[in-house]
Amino acid sequence: MEVNQLAEAAAGQDPGVGLPAVSALKTVLEELEAMHVSNARAQGWSWEQIADALGVRRQTVHRKHARRTGR
Repeated sequence: MEVNQLAEAAAGQDPGVGLPAVSALKTVLEELEAMHVSNARAQGWSWEQIADALGVRRQTVHRKHARRTGR
């Protein structure tokens, strides 16, 4: 299912359709975040810059992504 279809399903009234769509959207968002954090680190961004862009604390983003990025 495409992101647009997931968003429509998540916005609907049927929780049997909406809740799985919300779960799938969370997965997509996590994958996108991981990809962009990796790209940012590869381009020399600091953990503080990444955290500011995500609206979280530096420690939060570092704890979540440091092991995966190897930095």
